[in-house]
Formats: sequence, C-alpha cells, structure tokens
Amino acid sequence: MVELIMKKNEILIIGYGNTLRGDDGVGYKIAEIIEQWNINNITSLAVHQLTPDLAENIAQVDTIIFIDAIPITDVNTAKLEIKTISINRKINNLAHHNNPEQLLSVTQAIYQKVPKAYWILVPAINFNFSEDFSSITQKYVSLTLENIKDILSIK
Repeated sequence: MVELIMKKNEILIIGYGNTLRGDDGVGYKIAEIIEQWNINNITSLAVHQLTPDLAENIAQVDTIIFIDAIPITDVNTAKLEIKTISINRKINNLAHHNNPEQLLSVTQAIYQKVPKAYWILVPAINFNFSEDFSSITQKYVSLTLENIKDILSIK
C-alpha cells in the first residue's frame, strides 16, 4: 500500500513598520509574537519595510498575510481591516515604499507564482518617536492575533 504524504499549507506572515515611531511598529510586533507560536508550517518575518527581495520568500508559500498600521483620526470609528489582495498591475516605485500588491506583482513577474494573500491593517493614531503603542493600537493587537488564527484555522 502506498502512503500519501500531504504537504502542509505553507504560510508566511510579514509584519512591517517602524518600531521607533509608536503605533507604526504594530505589524512588526505582531509578526514577532506569531514567530513565538512556533508552528511548523508558519514562517513569520518582522521587517521595517517591504522590499523586492521578499518576493523569493513569498513565492515559496501558499498563503501570505501582510500586517501594517493604518492611520486613523477618530478612535470611535476605528476598526481592524482585513482585505484579500492580488497583484497590482501598475508596478511603479520599487524602491523605498512598497505595498503588498506591488510585492505580489514582483513575485508574479519573477517567479510566476502568487499565493493567496491577505492584508491586515491595524488602527493606529500615534506616529511620534516612541517604542510604545497607543491604547487604541494595543487593544487591536489581541484582536489581530485572533483574526489571524481564524484565517488560518488555528485553535
């Protein structure tokens, strides 16, 4: 009898942001927390910005989740945003500020592969020089982690 070996769904989490600018570092911090889960098929990267060299990592997975801060002006209307995303056919600036869609486009162009992709945007209000999160952003860290567990069907 031949035993079938099922390959696990390979997942990449990329949390990004500036850890010295208050809430802007929330994606980075969440990626660090997820790395501590130590789950075999999940790789978590904490980076300061999205750069084209990440395309190689993206091409090797089935699912990717990008996590970043989103500036808000009213805490009363703040909400966690979770988007499914695809490639951006208009690749323009691949230098300093890339977004996930541009990075998926680079991955498609070089490796002819685009994984299922999500972009989680965490409400943020404080971008001053600080290593601490505002209370509103701190509140959304746990909610973001729970949503990631739901997306990935992790108990």
